[in-house]
Amino acid sequence: MQSSAKAVISAVGRGAELLTDLDYHLAETADEKEEIYNLRYRAYRREGAVKESADARVTDRYDELPNAWTFGVYLNGELCSSVRISVLTSEWRESTSADVFPEILLPRLDRGEVMIDPTRFVADPDQVKRVPELPYLTTRLAYMACEHFNADLGLAIVRPEHQAFYRRVFLHQTIAEPRLVPGLTKPFGLMAADFPTFRKKVFERYPIMRSTAFERRMLFGRGGQRQAPQRSVPQRPVFVADAVHA
Repeated sequence: MQSSAKAVISAVGRGAELLTDLDYHLAETADEKEEIYNLRYRAYRREGAVKESADARVTDRYDELPNAWTFGVYLNGELCSSVRISVLTSEWRESTSADVFPEILLPRLDRGEVMIDPTRFVADPDQVKRVPELPYLTTRLAYMACEHFNADLGLAIVRPEHQAFYRRVFLHQTIAEPRLVPGLTKPFGLMAADFPTFRKKVFERYPIMRSTAFERRMLFGRGGQRQAPQRSVPQRPVFVADAVHA
């Protein structure tokens, strides 16, 4: 059996071959959003993370906030997974993690830090069996968001049994013990990684996590209403090899 790190390296290596058939799509229409809300319900029910519901959908108020981008990940035109990316700044202060762990995150926002909070990470259970690279291709959106918004911190709310994996593979550290998240039946802890510190190491280990500036603008640079507040910090240098889809 492969170690977690070796398995991930192998998976993301194979994942590069799937990028030509993969589409990251921002959910904007009612039908696109509803399909994702239904996928969340199916995935959460499979894990026992939500109670049975007649409407078979999972959504919350964060989905419609101006600092939230909900993406569907489509393979050969079929929805396979989804993640919601929330951007936290001194002006944008609402997200799942910010509300569940306010005493940890709000003081850092007051100091001017920028954080990426990826939540509602779900994948179609049947598709994951067929395409095991899918979770890593979905996680790539969080790395692209960290790069696009010049983030200081990448967050993750993670169940206790999965935290060791996040430490080994994604270099996250636990910064708050598990708590119940509204709408879910299982507790989640808060993990984080300092993006300026781990950026180069992760991109060297997993080149597929890289992206181009053009790709990031197409995903996150939606005209006007979803532009993040500008930071008065210099742009980080771009690696020469920074041209692989991640």
